Amino acid sequence: MSIQEQIKEVVTTHRVVLFMKGTKQFPQCGFSLRAVQILQAAGCEDFVTVNVLENEAVRQGIKEYSNWPTIPQLYINGEFMGGSDIMMEMFEAGELQEALKA
Repeated sequence: MSIQEQIKEVVTTHRVVLFMKGTKQFPQCGFSLRAVQILQAAGCEDFVTVNVLENEAVRQGIKEYSNWPTIPQLYINGEFMGGSDIMMEMFEAGELQEALKA
């Protein structure tokens, strides 16, 4: 299975997936920490995280999969939402909470 197929399987198998540096319990960059905090503030506790620092192929592959150059990256119901800045904008507008309910 190619890295793209593996990524697709993860984002379609789990409802909420955050590709990040580090883990939910121990984020390893400020943007990843902020993404976790935004999801928690939105009431989402059951999200899956993928630590891109553990696998260089995933770290590069996720950027190609989404055509988005930075990490973290949030997926809800298989759909790419964006990085931490977009997550914050969506949260402040109430859009993230709506997407998480769907």
